[in-house]
Amino acid sequence: MKKETLYNEKSYKGHLLVLSANIIWGLNSPIAKSVLNHLTAFSVTTFRMMGAAAAFWILSLFLPKEKIEKKDRIRIFFAALFAVVFNQGLFIFGLSKTSPIDSSIITTTAPIITMIASAFFLKEPITHKKIIGVIVGALGAITLILSGQANISNVSSGFGNALILTAQFSFAIYLTVFRDILTKYSPVTISKWLFLYASFCFLPLSFNDLKTLPYATIDIDIWLQLSFVVFGATFLAYLFMMSAQKLLRPTLISVYNNIQPIVATLLALALGMDRLGWDKALAISLVFIGVYIVTQSKTKADLEKKRKD
Repeated sequence: MKKETLYNEKSYKGHLLVLSANIIWGLNSPIAKSVLNHLTAFSVTTFRMMGAAAAFWILSLFLPKEKIEKKDRIRIFFAALFAVVFNQGLFIFGLSKTSPIDSSIITTTAPIITMIASAFFLKEPITHKKIIGVIVGALGAITLILSGQANISNVSSGFGNALILTAQFSFAIYLTVFRDILTKYSPVTISKWLFLYASFCFLPLSFNDLKTLPYATIDIDIWLQLSFVVFGATFLAYLFMMSAQKLLRPTLISVYNNIQPIVATLLALALGMDRLGWDKALAISLVFIGVYIVTQSKTKADLEKKRKD
């Protein structure tokens, strides 16, 4: 009985952590879009990486020290490229060219993309439900990209949507190829090195942008919004998500991605930053249905357990 209670407590904490992370990421799309109206994509991405790196390193000073094995350092560097440099870089650039609602809808394809990457890298079985779910979800993403190209208000673009979709592929590779690293070390240890490596990689690309920014003329509210992007949508959200990965199944965590477009849509519409048409509604429906079908399919562990039983 005690073991069951402990499991339920961990499950509750995991649900709360992953829910909080996705609410923050849902808010991030319209807030980051507002920041991008005043700062360049290069500068915003660099502030995000360097700010999160500083926060994780400061937090690690108050936690037990954890040493990284030499053989893992190079792998963590490449993990940083996929998890932070490519993922966040492409996302911010994509967001600068598309709408907050579109960007959040596309992020819900992450579970589907991760399922495909898991089958390729982790040899997870490809079931009929996964195939159907992938097709339905892909139709939703394609519908959204095509609607962006035809958007007469120019708040959305197919190119921007495609960049954000590519960012999801990058993060899926990180979750699957470097899965053993994620579970080997604590979330803070992994995160502080990921963002430090990412900062070193991205700073040379954005140095000129940072040097030429008109810092004195930027309003305080823009700095406050940027602070949310850095410390809320990056530091806190990544900490919550990586902690939840140790408590909940990956397929269960992926379902919570559906919270993001709902939160982003409500905020963007309230601020008058976007509009919700039938094409976006259709895209939302297709992506949600695709995610649901995929997450209902059996994993490799489920099939192995069934054979043993």
